[in-house]
Amino acid sequence: MPVRVIETIDIKRLDILDEKGNVDESLMPALSDIEIKGMYELLTLSRTFDHHALSLQREGRMGTYASIFGQEASQIGSALALEKSDWIFPSFREMGVYITMGYPLHMLFQYWGGDERGVKCPEGLNIFPVCVPVGTQTPHAAGAAMAAKYKGDKIAVACYFGDGGTSEGDFHESMNMAGVFKLPVVFICQNNQWAISVPRERQTASKTIAQKAAAYGFEGVQVDGNDIFAVYKATKEAVDKARRGDGPTFIECFTYRMSDHTTADDAARYRTKEEVDAWKAKDPILRLRLFMEKNGLWSEQYQKEVEEKAKTVVDEAIRTAEAIEHPEPKDMFTYTYEKLTPRQIKEMRDF
Repeated sequence: MPVRVIETIDIKRLDILDEKGNVDESLMPALSDIEIKGMYELLTLSRTFDHHALSLQREGRMGTYASIFGQEASQIGSALALEKSDWIFPSFREMGVYITMGYPLHMLFQYWGGDERGVKCPEGLNIFPVCVPVGTQTPHAAGAAMAAKYKGDKIAVACYFGDGGTSEGDFHESMNMAGVFKLPVVFICQNNQWAISVPRERQTASKTIAQKAAAYGFEGVQVDGNDIFAVYKATKEAVDKARRGDGPTFIECFTYRMSDHTTADDAARYRTKEEVDAWKAKDPILRLRLFMEKNGLWSEQYQKEVEEKAKTVVDEAIRTAEAIEHPEPKDMFTYTYEKLTPRQIKEMRDF
């Protein structure tokens, strides 16, 4: 019997906005000038939040923090395609997603300052708490998508993780469940090239991370993660498909972590300055600014106003967060189980 080819796969990559601010008009999503400016202002606000968070950590006013520097377009472009009724399952590096969805900034500072009440999601938003263990939010997302399908809710579930998360068993189990049951979930991988000190080529032998979706029977697509238009377009198509009941999508946002893994890391120990410098030219905010400048949407005065507004908003959020009365230390025991265990009782007594 002859050898037959029973399956082949094609992995597409979407690029719309290049590093010089030029766009492919045939692929450009329908966005008004006001919406494009809104994207730029969210990018600026998220980066301002990030820079202030890093400063607060260095001053001892905040705990260990995971910077989003360089990954803003992957987060904001995808979040803008979501509705407040959708469910979002973040990892520990999605502050741009929280900010885009309208999460109170002071609560984010509150959380990173060590107060877990900062991730008690406000009414009207469906964002699960920050997930620090790598990849464990993926089965939560698949479960929520299964519940939505059972209930007939026309919503999408978005799950964020990094390239390192795709090496975890939870990721593969969740992808398999999503494929088998055609769940309304969009898996969004921010491939920032490094899982702490482990480079992407040590994570997988696959040419792309996006192609992993093919093994589970659904579409995987790679996008330029520093191109906010491409990220938005790919995510919008994926969430629309999910809401129609046409199943999951896996989006690989090809981006770069410009900062250390966290404030407890020193990336200079494992990557070169030349590599970082090469990615600086791909800055997502810079390329959108170049596009806006070419299309009469940007000026020095506009830039000054955007930066001043972002700084004012972030400064006010910090003041609000730091004015909140600290939680009772005993709360870490009180709200863990329905009833205190003998060990907790002893720990509280010795506290």
